[in-house]
Amino acid sequence: MRPAPEITPEIVREHGLTVEEFRRITDLIDRTPNMTELGIFSVMWSEHCSYKSSRPYLRKLPVEGPKVLQGPGENAGVIDIGD
Repeated sequence: MRPAPEITPEIVREHGLTVEEFRRITDLIDRTPNMTELGIFSVMWSEHCSYKSSRPYLRKLPVEGPKVLQGPGENAGVIDIGD
């Protein structure tokens, strides 16, 4: 069995995490994560799952009204913008 790779700043960046996000992870679990844990945080904190950079813009969109066909929820909302 091979030893676990050291979690370096380069590996953190390759996982799409910032230094600050990595600090938050180590604070949350009170230790350095292993590669599996780093991968899980990377996916769950990604733009795809958490909307970490687009959330402020998404909050500006309407959530109800005559043009809102499906509001926000588990999946993407739908707004009728006309033809």
